Amino acid sequence: MCSISPQRFPVLSTPPSVKDWSETSVPTDVCVGMIRRSMSKLEATLHEMIGKLAEGVDVTLDPDSANPWLQLSQDRHQVRHLGAWQDLPDRPERFDTVVIVLARDGFTSGRHYWEVQVGDKDDWYMGVANSTVNRKGRISVSTAQGYWALAMKKGHGYRASTTPPVPLPLDRKPKRVGVYVDYEEGQVSFYDVKALSHIYTLRDTFTEKIVPFFYLYCCDKASDTIAICPASEGSPIKQS
Repeated sequence: MCSISPQRFPVLSTPPSVKDWSETSVPTDVCVGMIRRSMSKLEATLHEMIGKLAEGVDVTLDPDSANPWLQLSQDRHQVRHLGAWQDLPDRPERFDTVVIVLARDGFTSGRHYWEVQVGDKDDWYMGVANSTVNRKGRISVSTAQGYWALAMKKGHGYRASTTPPVPLPLDRKPKRVGVYVDYEEGQVSFYDVKALSHIYTLRDTFTEKIVPFFYLYCCDKASDTIAICPASEGSPIKQS
């Protein structure tokens, strides 16, 4: 067991001399240069980390799972809250109450990365869910129910879908979100693509297929569509 013994320290009879720094200055250009070099190193590290670990994936939405309030683009890479109910077949795989759509394909292994353009829309969840999640009736979007997600709720800000939710006080509003999944490590991470900054990481153990999902609370005229995008030229995976 570690213990701390009392120690005696010499008393300073006279205070040490202190240099007067009032006339000393550091050139602004030097400071700016140091900051830029530090930021470049940070960006390069993030580029290398995700670029080495992740495989860019083409996430395509599954129309048979889409709640009737949602409208998908023809290429199945965009979704918006239509603001009106559509008369669609009531398939077993379709969400009938909660406004969710799943991706067509999921993952049972590996590391994967994709990006989502959310723009100014401020009512959504995104992330991954177990492929066997309940599709009918009221649903709680949380890790306890098989959802690993980042959420933006109007009036409440950002949060992670833990139980209970973890609030995320972000300094800026991400317009494009990168999603990184490591199945074996049980990791789902979210990034602000433009800022090249990490938002949050959820950790768990995956035991079945997981699929990307999107939950749009309501119709938002300011920006009613979110789009799944290939990894952008400035994103980490493109820099590998």
